[in-house]
Amino acid sequence: MSTASLPVINLDVFLSEPLGSEVATQECRKAADALISYGALIVQDSRVSEEDNDTFLDLMEDYFAQPEEALKKDERPELGYQVGVTLENTERPKCAVDEPCLRVIQSLDPAERPLDISAHSPDPKCRFFWQMSEKPPYETKFPALNASNVVPQADGLRERWPPTMEKWGQSMKDAVKGVAQMAALGLGLSRETFTDAGRYGPHLLAPTASDLKKYGQKDTILAGFHTDLNFLTIHGRSRYPGLHIWARNTGKRIPVRFPPPGSGRYLLVQAGKQLQHLSGGLVKAGFHEVVVNQSTMETIEKKKTTSARRPLIRISSTFFYHLSSDYDLVPIPSLATQAASLRAHDLGREVDEDEVVYQPMKVGQQVQNELRHIALMA
Repeated sequence: MSTASLPVINLDVFLSEPLGSEVATQECRKAADALISYGALIVQDSRVSEEDNDTFLDLMEDYFAQPEEALKKDERPELGYQVGVTLENTERPKCAVDEPCLRVIQSLDPAERPLDISAHSPDPKCRFFWQMSEKPPYETKFPALNASNVVPQADGLRERWPPTMEKWGQSMKDAVKGVAQMAALGLGLSRETFTDAGRYGPHLLAPTASDLKKYGQKDTILAGFHTDLNFLTIHGRSRYPGLHIWARNTGKRIPVRFPPPGSGRYLLVQAGKQLQHLSGGLVKAGFHEVVVNQSTMETIEKKKTTSARRPLIRISSTFFYHLSSDYDLVPIPSLATQAASLRAHDLGREVDEDEVVYQPMKVGQQVQNELRHIALMA
């Protein structure tokens, strides 16, 4: 396993310096280069409050500590689970059966491969989706992807839910929009290229929960090796380690480590399939997994002493930034041209990239296609 760390991008510089200044331009190029080379980066944003993240994590631990019958009231399978809760053992990792993905795994050095998902299906994780979208001024062709939110009704949760979700969700949304603008400029596009395309996207605050009392054994797969289907994914600091990512060009498994608390306010950003499609493969959706590793085990033991009264649940503080469902997903010519020169260096270089054709389609169609692969939509 690699000890490498991800590039750290300073969003504060971008927001405070004049547009076009040398220091802001350099930071934008750094963001674009990080997404091309790693499919991920760490972003520093002083507007983000660790206290808000802690409040959010507390609420999620309390919610997912409820009995299953209470959680099931918040399920909306008829909407592809795109709002409300998804219970454990529902979502299937696409890479368990997807041939191109399996070839990527085979191309890795055995010491750098993810935990074996060939017999792993589905994931033992729960998730909640909370829409953070702006209603479009037109009738969307994809209403199931733009449904109304579900508010849990249990006493002690109902009152806390909307304000906590909205406050933390807005912090994540503001940060990821800033990264999208930086990446656009760094790729030689106009600042608003990506954020205009995502203005009416069905963005999702998407906490994922893993019960570490049930699934806390070492080498348990909590979320199998996969990429995200959206445009950019952003994470706050989790209370338990276990997230591994694979850098595009190195083929190394990298355990995600945030700078220590108190050294600044940081978030993790990963590229998703919509950015890969729009860039013609210049930026690749980042492969990652969540597992119980040695660091997770050590943290579990500490939490049993320091937070004995809190539920032993790993929460990922996650936000999925989407392009608008009705947006035409077509590779940007200038980016597709750059992509051709990088293909020989890709993670997954055994896969014949010449066979990958980014067909024009609506974003909503791309999302529905991906949801069917992971068993969330019929």
